[in-house]
Amino acid sequence: MKKLLSSLIVAASLVAGPAMAADPVPTPDAVKTLKSDATKKKYSIATVVKVDGIAWFDRMRDGVKQFAGDTGHDTWMVGPSQADAAAQVQLVENLIAQGVDAIAIVPFSVEAVEPVLKKARDRGIVVIAHEASNIQNADYVLEAFDNFAYGAKLMEVLGKAMGGEGKYVCTVGSLTSKSQNEWIDGAIAYQKQNFPKMQMVTNRLETYDDANTDYNKLKEVLTTYPDLKGIIGGPMPTSAGAGRLVAERGLKNKLFFSGTGLVSVAGQYLAQGDIQYIQFWDPAVAGYAMNMMAVMALDGKKDQIKAGLNLGLPGYTALTTPQGAKANLLYGQGWVGVTKENMNAYDF
Repeated sequence: MKKLLSSLIVAASLVAGPAMAADPVPTPDAVKTLKSDATKKKYSIATVVKVDGIAWFDRMRDGVKQFAGDTGHDTWMVGPSQADAAAQVQLVENLIAQGVDAIAIVPFSVEAVEPVLKKARDRGIVVIAHEASNIQNADYVLEAFDNFAYGAKLMEVLGKAMGGEGKYVCTVGSLTSKSQNEWIDGAIAYQKQNFPKMQMVTNRLETYDDANTDYNKLKEVLTTYPDLKGIIGGPMPTSAGAGRLVAERGLKNKLFFSGTGLVSVAGQYLAQGDIQYIQFWDPAVAGYAMNMMAVMALDGKKDQIKAGLNLGLPGYTALTTPQGAKANLLYGQGWVGVTKENMNAYDF
């Protein structure tokens, strides 16, 4: 039986605490009750992501595939070839027409998918959302952590690297990507409170989860602001785009980076010192967790999907609901922080 990598540990310092164990962890005991067998229905569950073919969602597919192998349910992942809201909506329309039992979705634009997800739910399809804390048309929303705290940690690291002063810029995959914008909100709030001499020089750069777009837009900002000193990266590809820019321009130790990333994407730039810090959660575990919740809902266990739920997965052992939020919004407790010193422990 394939296993998930043990990866989600709350980051408490720059190095984010203990490194990921090299050995996989067992499939959670809770999955035993979710298996499809002769006495239970085999469910069809599609996970719809922002864009297919990038490392982040390749990793999520690993979790979705493992869930199918562990439980016998028909689970798979789809996504548009480019980050495009209309293309993602069309994929959901196709799934509705196919009559799937559940859809787990990571929206590129929450606003764009609201109508089609309402249509899905009206047809009796269970909807589980991720990276979409403000979405309305979902049965449950699963976030890996408190988004504002995640962004604040990114700024804490960047601010220290910049010496607490200088110009910086922030990127998001889309101006309508709710979770990423909440990360940036948390980062900016932390900067204003703790690093008042730092200055964000442009509006958030919308980079469509594409490293080349990140590179080109950051290059334009650098042309306008040659004394740019810091970059906060919301989408994972910014880590590669920023690293490439710093390496090409010889700006190591002059232009600093802190943002979402994966070692498989940005490792060379971490090793070279072109970027200093990446932060992430394991998308394989998130994909697995969304599918677990979908089966629980389909099995009539909605009363169990609430604050305190233990999915038995790293980072999802005691889900919480933020104060004042709807009961269907659930947070995990995990992100991982990686530097040059501990990057070899994170091999995906």
